[in-house]
Amino acid sequence: MTTLLMALAGGLGAGSRYSLDAWMRPRVPASLPWSTHLINISGSLLLGLIVGAGSSDSWHTIAGIGFLGGYTTFSTASVESVHLAIDRRYGAALANAVGMLIACVAAAALGYAIGRAL
Repeated sequence: MTTLLMALAGGLGAGSRYSLDAWMRPRVPASLPWSTHLINISGSLLLGLIVGAGSSDSWHTIAGIGFLGGYTTFSTASVESVHLAIDRRYGAALANAVGMLIACVAAAALGYAIGRAL
């Protein structure tokens, strides 16, 4: 049952990511793919929170691996960095790749610390 719920949660996460991206892209200047940043940083924060809380019950597996696995998108972030490089926006490509990595790790660490404190 956990596997089925995890798959359903993954679909909900992917749908949430798509909806947030579709809503945000036309509203935010496109110097960098900010919607992907928001999605990956918020997902890292939430996953850190779940892991930091320390429970390994089914709910945490479904939310962490299922929903947040579908919600976050490393592959899209990677391709967006490649597109920036192809467009000869090398500084933006580097800022996108490195900036997202640093921000996501920091958000996960913050979420973890908050989860441990709860």
